[in-house]
Amino acid sequence: MRHLLPLLALLLLAPSVHAAESEAVRSPRAVASLVAEAAAVAPGQPFRVGLRLRLAPGWHSYWRNAGDAGAAPEVALTLPEGATAGPIEWPAPSRIAYGPLVNFGYEGEVLLPLRVTPPPGLAPGTRFTVEAEASWLVCEQLCIPEEGRFRLDLPVAATGSADAGLAALFTATEAATPRASPWPARAALAGSRGSLTLAGEGLAPGRIREAFFFPAEGGLIENAAPQPLRLGDGTLTLALTRPEGAALPATLEGVVALVDAAGVRSTYAVAAPVGGVPETAAPALPLGQALLWAFLGGLLLNLMPCVFPVLAMKAMALARLSGAARVEVRAHAASYTLGVLATFLALAGLLIGLRAGGVAAGWGFQFTAPAFVAALAWLMLAVGLNLSGVYDLGRTVGAGGALAARGGHAGSFATGALAVLVATPCTAPFMAAAIGTALALPAAATLAVFAALGLGLAAPYALLGLFPGLAGLLPRPGGWMERLRQGLAFPMYGAAAWLAWVLAQQAGPEGLAFLLAGAVLTGFAAWALGVAQRSAGGGRRAGRALAGVAALAALALLPGLAAAPPPAAAAEAGAEPWSATRVAALQAEGRPVLVNLTAAWCITCQVNERLVLRGAAVQAAFASRNLAYLKGDWTNGDAAIGALLREHGREGVPLYLLFPAGGGAPAVLPQVLTEGIVLRALAEG
Repeated sequence: MRHLLPLLALLLLAPSVHAAESEAVRSPRAVASLVAEAAAVAPGQPFRVGLRLRLAPGWHSYWRNAGDAGAAPEVALTLPEGATAGPIEWPAPSRIAYGPLVNFGYEGEVLLPLRVTPPPGLAPGTRFTVEAEASWLVCEQLCIPEEGRFRLDLPVAATGSADAGLAALFTATEAATPRASPWPARAALAGSRGSLTLAGEGLAPGRIREAFFFPAEGGLIENAAPQPLRLGDGTLTLALTRPEGAALPATLEGVVALVDAAGVRSTYAVAAPVGGVPETAAPALPLGQALLWAFLGGLLLNLMPCVFPVLAMKAMALARLSGAARVEVRAHAASYTLGVLATFLALAGLLIGLRAGGVAAGWGFQFTAPAFVAALAWLMLAVGLNLSGVYDLGRTVGAGGALAARGGHAGSFATGALAVLVATPCTAPFMAAAIGTALALPAAATLAVFAALGLGLAAPYALLGLFPGLAGLLPRPGGWMERLRQGLAFPMYGAAAWLAWVLAQQAGPEGLAFLLAGAVLTGFAAWALGVAQRSAGGGRRAGRALAGVAALAALALLPGLAAAPPPAAAAEAGAEPWSATRVAALQAEGRPVLVNLTAAWCITCQVNERLVLRGAAVQAAFASRNLAYLKGDWTNGDAAIGALLREHGREGVPLYLLFPAGGGAPAVLPQVLTEGIVLRALAEG
């Protein structure tokens, strides 16, 4: 019965048989037949026949290079004397993931065409017979080989004619067949690394969103490995990973699939001569240097404004440790450090998974989702209300509310987790190159770099674990702690207000309305929980129930936030929207160009803009040099901006590029700007 259902689906969906279609070979997995585009053939006039496979849902067959497992279909034709046939003209494949493996093939329906040329001496009125023996492999959870024999008897006429129904199938297959690449290609393969580069007009960050290379032969690259993309004006480079001991061909042949900015997929056949040193998708640091820079970047992240709200929770936790036993101090420091490390590693794992699935995600990617921003704003509000005494979870402020009430160490762990979440809008010095390198490395090295970043962020608090005597320098616990606790609620309210402003930039007035409604529900839940804590019996149960309903109602608003339309971009005085085309045009006019890649949720970006880029001295320098100022807004994510970031070895904003007048590569400015840094860069450029 299990196999009859897919067979029944195939029988119901199969189109009616045409005169130019053979009798089908049927199984519960596939329906196969031999088809021709011609209803009648003419002497000496080529036409196409093909193996037509209609696969049951969940089953797939294979391309010429099956990938990590599988086998390509085979078709052998028997033709009348004097007739010839060409090879299979393979349509472009898709990636089909199966566990850790990636196969190349087809799902649904596929036609594998071959071009047949009849002899010129055919007599009209006779029959032209095409016989075929074919074998193909179909796979789902298991793989089953299938085969069949087919026959077509096509009439011969003085002038050939097309089969009206099947000709459209051949036309659609031709559209899915890779075209010859209009761009010259070159490849470099060495050791475990490789690269494929296309060069020519039309290749630019604003035009190409995704790319993937399907090698024509197996064993040359790791099929499941990510292929990081780097785009420049007129160049496209894919970084490839090579298996141990892989062969070194003279020419790397295959198919490049490109997805443009509108989401349209096009495929091109390439034959790239192999030579030179492999190019990388992003400038890479040695692993040891990346680990050091990640640690320093995490350490400096403690000084960035993103982390200020969490410092309130850290301050209360430190105050509580005053006079505590050494063992307790060490345990709390270890719990906090573990929370930081676990969250950084989870974030790294998520980024690795997204990139393996073809999604370009970088540092702070979660802030491009309005629902995440709103949920974090409500969490900050809830923590602030706890600090203000609206509700009291054990009068223990660690990091994240309810967890703190269930144990001080759980609270310390949650403090570390929340510190990471609120730190991601910031990029500290040293971080950009370290993260850019990490995401171009194998998974184990990526996790190591993110762990070093976490150790840097946790280092000040972790020092208490190594030197617990430092806690003794703090004032003794007393009544001042309650006043401090209430005062520290205001940084949390400020963080919630900032996140509301960020969401207004992302989702406009409609999104802000959802956030404010959720904030009211969050406040009501906190008040109801506080009432429950001060009541007994039925009052306590009712208060808890009301708090739970209000919290669930707030969460129910998140899908509406995701659907809220973004507001129209407001033009900043003196700034133009960034595009690669506009940069090239301005340089051609002889003007220098400063490109600012930014986001509303990036606090580092906002501080740089308000304190430096909008300053009178910098603005005067812009005017005196006739400099064009372009902004790329990554608030809601943007594939073209993401590609430009990766091109310069960055995985997040800010990024400042100073392009010289007349053309040429840009200078990259530091993430944290000062007036002096910008003015010196302008003078040197």
